[in-house]
Amino acid sequence: MSTPFPPYQAPAWLPGGHAQTLWPLAIKPQPPAYRRERWETPDGDFIEVDFIDGPVDSPYLVLFHGLEGSSHSHYAISTALACQAAGWRLALPHFRGCSGPLNRQPRAYHSGDSAEIDWILARLLARNDQRPLWTAGISLGGNALLKWAGEQGQRAAGKVRGVAAFCPPLDLAACGHHLALGFNRIYTRHFLGTLKARAAARLALHPGLFDGQRLQTAQNLWDFDDAVTGPIHGFAGADDYWARCSAKPFLSRITVPALVVNPKNDPFLPAHFLPAATDVSPSVRLEQPDTGGHVGFVSGNFPGKLDWLPQRLLHFFTFETS
Repeated sequence: MSTPFPPYQAPAWLPGGHAQTLWPLAIKPQPPAYRRERWETPDGDFIEVDFIDGPVDSPYLVLFHGLEGSSHSHYAISTALACQAAGWRLALPHFRGCSGPLNRQPRAYHSGDSAEIDWILARLLARNDQRPLWTAGISLGGNALLKWAGEQGQRAAGKVRGVAAFCPPLDLAACGHHLALGFNRIYTRHFLGTLKARAAARLALHPGLFDGQRLQTAQNLWDFDDAVTGPIHGFAGADDYWARCSAKPFLSRITVPALVVNPKNDPFLPAHFLPAATDVSPSVRLEQPDTGGHVGFVSGNFPGKLDWLPQRLLHFFTFETS
């Protein structure tokens, strides 16, 4: 029987949810040498997937990144390095447009993109001789992955051995509106900087796709999702998109082992919107530490390390899912 994994606690020298969210950007290590593949999608588009290779019989983890993230996000790098050290294989799929080149089709990606996740997992499952994979998602990727697992129900066990999500925005409306307030607007401005630029480029390729004036005047995520994300992905607008794609209602339908980690001081999602044990199935383990920020999880003495998240991830999959 394994030793229980210690719950996360931020170091005393790094107080507050904002500091814990932002500091990892200053200390992220150099990325490993990924191997990249471009995959053609069934609808004539493409995605790019970065790999850490290993023996064919070694465990295989698939990590889905967050909003405007990539294989070079701090959590992806730390997970890749941990997988290398542990002898795990790793696939880091990029959602459409997030690997650099603009994707071809009008659609992009969104917080409930479970169909895209299912296609990606099916392709990787075939490469793994149909042996189930380990899967994890960070922030947006975690929300989409949990939604996928809930939709799949019992079918998920034939595809994945377990799922883990760190800081998923389980209530998209609560998250989106909270990011429009106070200091949180710094995160909104960061996201909108790349989202709006990429959307403008997509509009140039597909004239009339959405209202360009509304794109330019968008000041928060609700504005952007109401003008762009919702309409191009088949939703009536931001409210419809947020309601239908929030993962929280799907947690009660998950049947594979699942770890869901949401710090209570995450600036993206107020703690009173987090699920309780009564909101989830018996397969779901909720961990809601008091500290951690949004995908922060810095550990150790100054300047700190980013090893807690990947260690928690691998411990859960190795010792807690049997």
